[in-house]
Amino acid sequence: MKKVLATIGLFSSVLFFAQKSENYLQVGYASVCCGTPSDKPVMDYLAQFKNKNRVKNLEIYQQTGRGREGEYNLYIGTDGLSRTQKSAFIKGLKATVISQNKTRKSESTGLVNFDENESVKKADLMNARNVTLISTNKIIKTK
Repeated sequence: MKKVLATIGLFSSVLFFAQKSENYLQVGYASVCCGTPSDKPVMDYLAQFKNKNRVKNLEIYQQTGRGREGEYNLYIGTDGLSRTQKSAFIKGLKATVISQNKTRKSESTGLVNFDENESVKKADLMNARNVTLISTNKIIKTK
């Protein structure tokens, strides 16, 4: 009986202490008239950052259904990053978003929004509608 309780306790603690971020950065994809921009530049940056900095896992959620033209948000967990990694991550993400917005083809193309000072808490994210965890295996491809 003691072994069973010890085993249950061990598995419970493993699940409890698995990487689960409490703080997330929000990247929003908005439409002006003709749909949202591609998330490829941001996803490519996430893959590059993960591989370059040897980050084991990035917890990323997607919230869909934010508008009639397919607007959505990405939420990227930052608790698994060190202070210097987080600073470099935010700087690179901001540069990626600015670059993508500058190279949009016309004024009718949607925008990517990112505010480095805005953080979303896990509790708020879990109470929101249409939020799903994106598998990092789909996003992050190593070469």
